[in-house]
Amino acid sequence: MTNEEKSSQNAQPETASTQEMPQQVPAETQQKEPGSEAEMSLTPVVIRDDYKGSDKLKGKVALITGGDSGIGRAVAVHFAREGADVAIVYLDEHEDAQATLEMVQAEGRRGLCIAGDIGDVQFCQDAVKQVVQELGGLNVLVNNAAEQHPREKITEISPEQLERTFRTNIFSMFYLTQAAMPHLQKGDCIVNSTSITAYKGSPQLLDYSSTKGAIVAFTRSLSQNLAEQGIRVNAVAPGPIWTPLIPSTFDRERVGEHGQDTPLGRPGQPAEVAPSYVFLASEDSSYISGQVLHPNGGDVVNG
Repeated sequence: MTNEEKSSQNAQPETASTQEMPQQVPAETQQKEPGSEAEMSLTPVVIRDDYKGSDKLKGKVALITGGDSGIGRAVAVHFAREGADVAIVYLDEHEDAQATLEMVQAEGRRGLCIAGDIGDVQFCQDAVKQVVQELGGLNVLVNNAAEQHPREKITEISPEQLERTFRTNIFSMFYLTQAAMPHLQKGDCIVNSTSITAYKGSPQLLDYSSTKGAIVAFTRSLSQNLAEQGIRVNAVAPGPIWTPLIPSTFDRERVGEHGQDTPLGRPGQPAEVAPSYVFLASEDSSYISGQVLHPNGGDVVNG
């Protein structure tokens, strides 16, 4: 099968009803981080088959980092179905990004793909500039991209890994928000992706979970900083969701057990997380800022 044929297949978003969500995922791994959705034997569910858009984001322009696959892809498709034009920023997963772009366009909206490293401040500035120039503005910034590198001991985390994880996961949020500020106006929104690990911790993801805790503090502080300007800032803290990041960073045994220890007894799908982003980006949440939503399979984190 050619890349073009794969892309055409992927351009049809995987759908399912709530009752059909997979109860377990395959114990498989990938060699390259942050992973490819095209290489997953069990395709993540992008959007529920009964999800009906209602113009919640009509006329809006959104920029989504990590929008090529996983949660980012699902957010992009949901936003498009709600009427938004969508720019996705990704590292180098070109096949996945093209498939997501086609899904956005299939919803009748304009899309834009921008490849590069969000850990680089100049790239972030250039990406925002390109979105504004090509899509006509910017109303919703979704800081979603992240990387993780499991290590059994803190002594195994190199200075290079530590800096890289923080640069991708939290420095980039500062860079992109700074670049976006001249374009955001009253009523616009920022939605950040944190994680259940910010609240419960993770013994093998010390640096990753630390960045996610920083994102919670960043979200709360920025929401207060921008309140007078009428710009709301919130976050989503997913639990174990089936995305390419899982098989590309964990071993087979860990992947096969993904999500089994949640109260609901299964991993979540991107389609079950993306509506939280829609809610926080729309007027439905007009009196909410500085808060975190928790689509995590039932874990109570009191955060």
